[in-house]
Amino acid sequence: MDHFPAIADLERRAKRRIPHFAWEYLHSGTGNDEAVARNTAALERITFVPQLLRGPFAPATETSLFGVNYSAPIGMAPIGMAGLIWPGSDLSLPRAAADRRIPFVLSTVGTQAPEIVGPLSGGMGWFQLYPPRDLELREQLIQRAAAAGFTTLVVTADVPSPSRRERQRKAQIRVPPTIGPRLVSQAALRPAWSREILRHGLPRFRTLEAYVDQATMRNTAGFVGASLGGTLSFAYLAEIRDQWDGPLVVKGILDPNDAQRCVDTGADAIQVSNHGGRQLDGAVAAIDALPAIVARLGGSVPVLFDSGVRSGLDVARAIALGASFVFCGRAFMYGVGALGNDAAGHAFDILHDDLVNVMSQTGCATLSQLPSSLSSERLE
Repeated sequence: MDHFPAIADLERRAKRRIPHFAWEYLHSGTGNDEAVARNTAALERITFVPQLLRGPFAPATETSLFGVNYSAPIGMAPIGMAGLIWPGSDLSLPRAAADRRIPFVLSTVGTQAPEIVGPLSGGMGWFQLYPPRDLELREQLIQRAAAAGFTTLVVTADVPSPSRRERQRKAQIRVPPTIGPRLVSQAALRPAWSREILRHGLPRFRTLEAYVDQATMRNTAGFVGASLGGTLSFAYLAEIRDQWDGPLVVKGILDPNDAQRCVDTGADAIQVSNHGGRQLDGAVAAIDALPAIVARLGGSVPVLFDSGVRSGLDVARAIALGASFVFCGRAFMYGVGALGNDAAGHAFDILHDDLVNVMSQTGCATLSQLPSSLSSERLE
């Protein structure tokens, strides 16, 4: 912890160990990365007033959601192409989530199959669904997630079409990677990453590759682009509700009216998110959208949050504004990129330690007390 005490320390080291093409996928937003910067700046504006002279106490971070007890309100957000960013992370991160008792969300476009990840996550596994155009494919993915032991389904709503992601285009990202001089030269500069590729093999969209018709699609990546997204509606969401028996989360909501309609359609929770700034460069900062959605829903369902979270302080900020649970993706990938798969839980340890410190400094023994420490300028 002393050598890498902050997520920013992990980020700097990870950049030196991850090849450029994979780094661009992880680190970039879209457009000029203004939404990424806006997320960070908006979180930094939220301040607390320490409440002191409380005597000795030990902050409690344990919480429950959907009847499951977690060690902290911190979860691993879905990361597409995780095995490209750091080979083997699609196995090490669910193991770390099981060990720390926090949610791990497997992406539809992850590089490991639900049948493998489900058992590894030890009851902590959630499955993220990009809505397929093919309804039979949708049903099969939902059934596979349930059979593999995933407890919660997260439907991503904020990809009505692919975003432009100019940095990723210039980096020429492919899954599986196209072996050529460009990739070889970049990988050669990152020997630790290359060793992990040799150990784990080239990343593939293992959840989806079984559905690829080689006669009509050149590769799985082509299938992904042609099959996912652009179909979600409230009627479609209602059909998913009928097919999934467990808790249902709708992720990517920024508008209070959308949030209410999702709940009316059967969602068990709303996840406020702007996709980490990766979809619309002009999108409102997710943290700025959070209070209005919390107010609109009035406690009828939990409100979850992601986008821009880089510290336990950021977790505390979101909790103070009404979030029940906070997810982050890049931070956990920085952890494995910086320190390898054996240290997959290090990012969580940083976030948790920082959250406990914030609670101590503000005089909050429980998570529910954090809103009382918000500065008055935020409450006005």
